[in-house]
Amino acid sequence: MKVLRTDDLRKYYGTGENQVRALDGIDLTVEQGEFLAIVGTSGSGKSTLLHMLGGLDRPTSGKVYVDDKDISRLKDDALCVFRRRKIGFVFQSYNLVPVLNVYENIVLPIELDGNEIDRVYVDRVIDVLGLKNKLTSLPSQLSGGQQQRVAIARALASKPALLLADEPTGNLDSRTSQDVLGLLKVTGEKFGQTMVMITHNEEIAQMADRIIRIEDGRILKGGEADA
Repeated sequence: MKVLRTDDLRKYYGTGENQVRALDGIDLTVEQGEFLAIVGTSGSGKSTLLHMLGGLDRPTSGKVYVDDKDISRLKDDALCVFRRRKIGFVFQSYNLVPVLNVYENIVLPIELDGNEIDRVYVDRVIDVLGLKNKLTSLPSQLSGGQQQRVAIARALASKPALLLADEPTGNLDSRTSQDVLGLLKVTGEKFGQTMVMITHNEEIAQMADRIIRIEDGRILKGGEADA
C-alpha cells in the first residue's frame, strides 16, 4: 500500500529569467512501513520537497497524496486538521514547548485535536525511546539527544500515517546522531511507521530502507518504491 505519492510535483519561485525551479517534476512513491532518505546538496530542493509532502507549503502544480488524500487540494483549515492527524514532524530544532514537561509535550498534539490519549500506545513509545524517567522534566533539563527523542515521541504519539524528519540529527554530535537515528529506525519498525527523512549526511542516509537523490529540483535516482 502506497502511503505517499506525488505526481509531477513542481514549485517555482519568480518569473522569467529570475525564475527558480525549486522542484521541477517530482514523481515519488513511498510504501507503508518504508523508511526513505532523501539526500542532496544545499539548494537541491530536498527541504522544499519535504515541505510539500507535509502540506507546509503548496505546489505551483502537481499533486501530493498522503493516505490516498490529495492534500494539495485541501483548503487551509482542512489541511491544518489533516496535518495534525495524519502527519508527524521531527525538526532539527526540536520545537518543544519550554514550559511543558516531557509527557505534556508528547501528548500536546493529541490534546489540541481533542482526542483521547491511547495511554498504552504512548507508554510503549516512551519506553522504546528511553524516556520513562524523564517525563516530569522540562526541555531545558534535557540533553540535545533527549530533546530529539521527545520530539520523535511526540511525532509518533498521534499514530500518523506519515512521519517526516527534516535533518533530525543536524544539531547533535555524531555518536548521539547514530543513537537517535537507530531509535528512529527501531520505532518505525516496531510501530509500522512510514518515514521520510531528508539529510545531507550519507552515513545517516545508509540507515534507511531506500535512498533517493535530488539535484536541481529533480530526482536523479530511486523515486519509485519498487526501484
